[in-house]
Amino acid sequence: MFIGHFAVGLGGKNAAPQVKLGTLFMAAQFLDLLWPAFLILGFEHVKIDPGNTAFTPLDFYDYPLSHSLLTSIGWSVLFGGIYFYLKKNLRNSLILGTAVFSHWLLDFFTHRPDLPLAPGIQYYLGLGLWNSITGTILVEGTLFVTAIITYTKFTKPIDRTGNFAFWGMMALLLFSYIANIASPPPPTMMAIAYAGLAQWLFIAWGYWIDRHRTWNA
Repeated sequence: MFIGHFAVGLGGKNAAPQVKLGTLFMAAQFLDLLWPAFLILGFEHVKIDPGNTAFTPLDFYDYPLSHSLLTSIGWSVLFGGIYFYLKKNLRNSLILGTAVFSHWLLDFFTHRPDLPLAPGIQYYLGLGLWNSITGTILVEGTLFVTAIITYTKFTKPIDRTGNFAFWGMMALLLFSYIANIASPPPPTMMAIAYAGLAQWLFIAWGYWIDRHRTWNA
């Protein structure tokens, strides 16, 4: 998943309009924001293995800290807990914690069985939607389009930047998604890691969008 996770962030604005869009994006992508940092630090590893699934050439054979079921629950509680400590809003904290855990749930549907149950436990989960390129694109594309429709229904731009920033980001997300499918496999694990860190650009972009759009419910 890629645009599917950002779809959760967009959809979350409907449930928690007071929460900044950048924060919602950060929650929905939190596990994948941790993962490249853990690759760089040597805590986790990934292999480049064309044919591993039809959709991705990556073999996610070692990422128990960022993507196991147990640690994903822990990251969800931590993220929601920090937000509650800062904002004292239980409802929004629960929504953000759920957004963090939604990442694992979407990965569970798409990954082959490579999601660890917990660090040190050799039991793996995943339903393998990535074995079908068509199925993956249909599911993820539907999530993305639905989230855009919902977001634009309940928000409106307060200036020209509000339109430009939002639609510019949607176009770049879609372009990145298509390029990832069509491009050759990345050359090294570190190339994957540094490319993954670029996702922080979209988090910052989300905060920019929020400053130029208003809730319209």
